[in-house]
Amino acid sequence: MTPTHTDPLPRFPFETATALEPPAEWAEFREKCPVAHVALASGDQATLITRYDDVKTVLSDPRFTRPTPADNAARVADTESGGVFNSEMATVLPQHGEAHITWRRTLGKWFTAKRMNALRPGMAAMAEQLIDDLVAKGAPGDLKAGVAFPLPVWVICDMLGVPDADRDRFAHWSDVMLSMTRYTQAEFDAAQREFGQYMGGLIAGKRAEPGEDILSALLPEGWPDPMLIATGIGLLIAGHETTANMIAKMVAMLLADRSRWEALLADPSLVRTAVEESLRLDANAGVGMMRYLGEDFEVGGTVLPRGTTAMCSMAAANRDERAFGDAAEMDLGRSPNPHLAFGAGAHACLGQPLARTELQVVLEVLLRKLPSLELAVPADELRRVEGLAVGGLRELPVRW
Repeated sequence: MTPTHTDPLPRFPFETATALEPPAEWAEFREKCPVAHVALASGDQATLITRYDDVKTVLSDPRFTRPTPADNAARVADTESGGVFNSEMATVLPQHGEAHITWRRTLGKWFTAKRMNALRPGMAAMAEQLIDDLVAKGAPGDLKAGVAFPLPVWVICDMLGVPDADRDRFAHWSDVMLSMTRYTQAEFDAAQREFGQYMGGLIAGKRAEPGEDILSALLPEGWPDPMLIATGIGLLIAGHETTANMIAKMVAMLLADRSRWEALLADPSLVRTAVEESLRLDANAGVGMMRYLGEDFEVGGTVLPRGTTAMCSMAAANRDERAFGDAAEMDLGRSPNPHLAFGAGAHACLGQPLARTELQVVLEVLLRKLPSLELAVPADELRRVEGLAVGGLRELPVRW
């Protein structure tokens, strides 16, 4: 497990044989080498953290945030710049101190429990319409393309005041910006530039004619345009890419062992805990969260020197038996369930209330409208998305 100086570093993320099973290396590293050197898609070296307490400690430390271009940190993507995780967005958006707290507090007003409850009926209506359209085309169908992808796009576009008819354009830009291996530096630069111009145009339009949306509401804050644009792009990417993939993975996990689906049909009150358990047990979560250590830091009994790029694998941590009993098992009623799927600390996912609400709503509607839902292919034939920082399934073939 401990590489010698002549061994090539293990490549991270690790490969898996099937889309719904975790890589064996997660358990091996947690037990034998919980703070380990790995190579990212760029070839750069990072330090992989896999135990629950260690991941939570690093993510919760307010001194550390994601790298900026000035940090000479490990790059995630195989492009010269390292992709969006090493991009200028980290310098445009406030990452530390009072400015960061103010930025989060301003946006957090749009993701309160009260607002999420108010959005539920509209989300349910959207889910019902999308499911009706899927059914009308006949079985089998692709639940990811028909429901999992368009639902969060529809919701976040509505919240931001972005035309959802443009979804194919920003889905492409998101795909390029989240790529680790798929696109060249020139293609990344073009996507980032075009996405910025698109968002800049939207913001200019809202200055002339404000609407009832987040972007319009941010205008009186007096934020400079680059900060508004980066915020809009970040919300648009985070608001659809991760949730779209998680909806498909959650449904796949629940259908892979149909006794889970039957249990939810028998007791729909389990939906909320089932959603949390799906988030915890996600075996295809992507690359994780990076933190750049600006000073020496001890974690897991190892002192990491200043300048270390720490890669926190929340997915590996979420299967740590030290934190969760029967961690490899899916317990639909697990409570409490303090998983780290959304990160931890001051930089935890801002939109987690929205993601949770969408996952709960779409699962409630699917159970009600398509109780006979089942996978149209064996679970081990589901294909994972390759080369993106966000894990997902290429499609989710189902019948009913």
